Amino acid sequence: MSLPELSLSLQFADPRHKALLPRHKVARWIRSALELPGEITVRIVDAEEGQQLNREFRSKDYATNVLTFDYSHEPVVTADLVICAEVVEREAKEAGLDLAAHYAHMLMHGTLHAQGYDHEDDDEAACMEARESELMQTLGFADPYAAR
Repeated sequence: MSLPELSLSLQFADPRHKALLPRHKVARWIRSALELPGEITVRIVDAEEGQQLNREFRSKDYATNVLTFDYSHEPVVTADLVICAEVVEREAKEAGLDLAAHYAHMLMHGTLHAQGYDHEDDDEAACMEARESELMQTLGFADPYAAR
């Protein structure tokens, strides 16, 4: 099975985990979750920028792990994924997760959102979580939802 084409822009406003996120790995993780060709920008930010964007676009005054700005679902998935390095690091530490694995999960989670997946109700959440579990395991990571 060949993976969809991906045009990736990778930006590090917060460079603390840059070594963990080489372009080829980020592209692999995103492409695994893409169902159609994609044009994705990934921006790794600090808590201040993450909080500002979450406040401005979601009216929530805190930094969150991943924000997805989706612009088109087809014929090309076009989206910006904003990932807050501090939040991802804190979540990984608190849950005893490998940091790279948690980044992979957040990138796949954001990519699924970019394609219309959501978790607003129980049925949507179950569908999205099952897809994330399948993707993570296919790439050799642990199921992120198994420990709950």
